[in-house]
Amino acid sequence: MSTQEKKGDELLEAITETAPVVDSFPTEAETERLPRRQYCVFRAGRERFCFAVLDVEEVVDWPQVTSIPLGPPFLMGIFNLRGLIVPVIDIALTEARRPDLAPKQVVVACLRQEGAGDLRVGIAADEVFGTVTTSEPLLVDEAPRDLPHCCGMLRDGARLALALDLHKLIENFPIPAI
Repeated sequence: MSTQEKKGDELLEAITETAPVVDSFPTEAETERLPRRQYCVFRAGRERFCFAVLDVEEVVDWPQVTSIPLGPPFLMGIFNLRGLIVPVIDIALTEARRPDLAPKQVVVACLRQEGAGDLRVGIAADEVFGTVTTSEPLLVDEAPRDLPHCCGMLRDGARLALALDLHKLIENFPIPAI
């Protein structure tokens, strides 16, 4: 055996003697990170809002919207989305949308219901910013008390967005059966 091989063997023995013995890998709970969530962030009126990406079916450019006579003030009308009738609501009605500026897009959210058909609702949006991925929880205590359809606040860099709960939104903006 050469001198280099002896030194290599001695070094290997020294490392194995001082190295801690690991009898198992870290458990899943030890390596688990906070879950990452994605949100679709958009502006309606002067406020920024967001939906969980799993609630959003798609975003479409402003379609031809048919108004509903004697409909509630928040109901802008309905539009045809590939054969489906989708009501469009204006959540910026309370946020002072400028009447001379029409929304540019519709965020179509879908409430999946077991046993019944899915319920789709369009939210009039002035601007869609895209998606935000975060592992931070929503700021629930910071949610405005006067907006019952809001379930918290999403921190997006230096800005905040009101996180919308689709169930509460449909409860607070009752859409007539179409």
